[in-house]
Amino acid sequence: MSAPGPSDENARLDDLDDLHALDVVPEPEFSAIAELAAQFCRAPIGLVNLLGRDGQRFKGHHGVDASAVQGRVPFCAHVGRDLLEVPDAVDDERFCGASLVVRDPHVRFYAGAPVVSGHDHVLGTVCVMDPRPRRLSDDQRRALVTLAGNAAGLLELHHYALQASQVVRRLQEAGELKNTFLRTVNHELRTPLTSIRSYLHLVRDGGLDAVTEQRFLEVIERNSDRILKLIDELLLMASLTARTAPFAPDRVDLAVLAHRAVDQIIDRARAGRLTVTLHTPQAVMACADPARVQHALVQLLDNAIKFTPPGGRIEVAAWNDPDPTAEVSDTGMGIAPADIEHVFDDFYRAPEAEQRAIGGTGIGLSITRKIIELHDGTVRIDSDPADGTRVRLILPAPLSCP
Repeated sequence: MSAPGPSDENARLDDLDDLHALDVVPEPEFSAIAELAAQFCRAPIGLVNLLGRDGQRFKGHHGVDASAVQGRVPFCAHVGRDLLEVPDAVDDERFCGASLVVRDPHVRFYAGAPVVSGHDHVLGTVCVMDPRPRRLSDDQRRALVTLAGNAAGLLELHHYALQASQVVRRLQEAGELKNTFLRTVNHELRTPLTSIRSYLHLVRDGGLDAVTEQRFLEVIERNSDRILKLIDELLLMASLTARTAPFAPDRVDLAVLAHRAVDQIIDRARAGRLTVTLHTPQAVMACADPARVQHALVQLLDNAIKFTPPGGRIEVAAWNDPDPTAEVSDTGMGIAPADIEHVFDDFYRAPEAEQRAIGGTGIGLSITRKIIELHDGTVRIDSDPADGTRVRLILPAPLSCP
């Protein structure tokens, strides 16, 4: 391959990465191309050799133990847009001292045609080698160039097949997620609605004493609030996704917002026999929409309460170094490594939550991430099933406020 400029080389390597060309090496289809090249050219060795970030990698090979010559084919790096033919490497000052020439398999003859991607980058070669000095016929040269074109086409086809399988998998995941969401929302709406309907029938039928009737009305009010909260959360998530949610950043103290968020959940935490500790020794100024960030903190605290058994601890902290940061950690059930990458997805509920019938719609962490991203901030999560979960919200400094 002719020496490209740095930007060309980076683009070429990016092309290899985008095609996932080196994810699996070697592959039978490319070894078949190497075998055909060897047969057409009447050479004992045939290779499909790609030039990656970490050196040469054989995508296909024939007539040679790949591990014995891996990375030792200096000819391929000199192949440009046209076929390169070296009749006798011993007489070529570029290659006469190469280990592949002076030691086994003592290559004298080499011919390689470029494997050119759809973005016009030379990714490697289809090449043949022989311990005898010689030349190819015109028909053999055309065959080698054709096989190199077939290798490039096969790389593209493998890439499109991979993309298609990823799309199918995502569609399947989306379908499963949709079904989970429908089941969850159906349960979260149907349960309070059924309760409201039952209590309304009892109140309407009469015959209740004043104390019982008042208690039933309080249950109806609680369940109505639960439904309204769910609808509000779904609408908020939709507006955050569409970037239409009202957003008014200002200089705010994260320590104050942490105090307010804890005040909102402290009764529920105590009812669950959880200890809540607040670490905010000083002001932590940030550029943020106070209502949005407080809402994000409450979402994190809600999750911590749901997934921490009685007797557990929840800690809330805020600090300035190096960026304005708020953190909620707990000693709860934690998140399995396989679920970590999904917990911020819309409507995602970990299998543990399903198995333990822990309530929720799977939108709390999604809303939190969307709120922080609206601020151009960062959300980081660390979790272990044995140690609990820690979620950190990192926000812009107050100097960035309009």
